[in-house]
Parts: sequence; structure tokens; C-alpha cells
Amino acid sequence: MSLLKRFLFGFVTMGANYGSITAENALPGRKDALKGISEKHAVNGNRMFPPFPEGTKSAVFGMGCFWGVERSFWKLKGVYSTHTGYAGGITENPTYQETCTARTGHAEVVRVIFDPSVITYNALLKNFWENHNPTTKDRQGNDSGPMYRSAIYCVDEDQLELAKKSADIYQKNLQDRGVTGEVTTEIKIEPVFYYAEDYHQQYLYKNPGGYCSMRGTGVKCTL
Repeated sequence: MSLLKRFLFGFVTMGANYGSITAENALPGRKDALKGISEKHAVNGNRMFPPFPEGTKSAVFGMGCFWGVERSFWKLKGVYSTHTGYAGGITENPTYQETCTARTGHAEVVRVIFDPSVITYNALLKNFWENHNPTTKDRQGNDSGPMYRSAIYCVDEDQLELAKKSADIYQKNLQDRGVTGEVTTEIKIEPVFYYAEDYHQQYLYKNPGGYCSMRGTGVKCTL
């Protein structure tokens, strides 16, 4: 992680790789979900927990530190709610401290609840590709470690197909612009999402001058 985040939170990233984390060596976690999370979104006042409005769908993205990622999505018209959290790993109901050890297998992610009649999943994918660097494995800017990996966690086969197609498109976009490096994004169906602590929810709204590591490649995605 960045020096700033180490200073702010006092956590040290260990040298584990999420691919080496198994049920036998992952941190145990806990049965109960984290408590104290606000029921209302700090930016728009919408619900943070189900049930969400009829017709809305969810999508989950990992693009590095989730503070800036969440802000990039809550600004989009048609997005009902956004939630920072952890996904893609093994540890049940992990804390931020545990995730930062790289021994949970999880990535920092943002879950997006959206109205597909207003904004499409492809539009969310476009925001995903253009606002981080998917070619830097386990790193975004100053933040390094498997919890900062590029990831798309899909809720069904339809999302999975669209996500994989978008990765191929963006790889070609990068090549056409002379950007070297292969897309390293982890793309899979992953139904489990764990909420992050309340102080991470809508962090950059509560702390307007807060840390943000988001840096895209400068290449547009032609979805």
C-alpha cells in the first residue's frame, strides 16, 4: 500500500499472493457481518442494504484503492447506490486490517447498484477500463499488493460474457495506442460481497481532500 495509507491506518502489507491463499492458510474471519454501517448512502441518501428498488442490478469492480473507485461510480447517472467492500477471496467477513495483510485473498472492491434502463452494464465497464491501469498486476499507482488487483466480479453468465468481451476490446485499444502490457484483470462469477467498515463508505465525500490513487492509461474504451 502507499506510504500515506500506512501512515493513516498503520497497516503493513505482507508478501502473500492471493493465488496462494487457500482455505487452510487464509485468516479465519468471523461468522457475523461487520456492524455500524450506515443504512443510507452519504451522497444521495439511497439504501445501502437490500432490498433495492425493483429492476436494479448489481455489479462489482476492483480497481485499486476503493475510495476513488467508489466516487467514479456514484457520479454516474443511473447508479442508485455504491458500497465499498471486499470480494474474490476466502476469509469470511474480513476487516480492512485483515484484507491489508493479503492473507484473506480478497480485493478491495466497489459494488454498484444500478438501473439498467438508465445505464447499461457496458457503460459501467467503460468507466472501469478507463479509470485504472489493468496492465499493472497487483498495483495501482503507489498502492501495491493483491488487494489492489484489477477485477470484475460478475453476478451471472451474461455479465461474465460482456466483461470478457470488453477485456478483449480494451486490450486491442491499448495495442492500437501503443501501450505495452497485457490486461491482467481477474474476471469471474463471484456472488459473495462483504461490506467494508462505515468509515470507508463514501470516503471521499466525507473527506474531500482524501487520498486517491486512481490513474487511467489515457486510452478510451470503444465499447
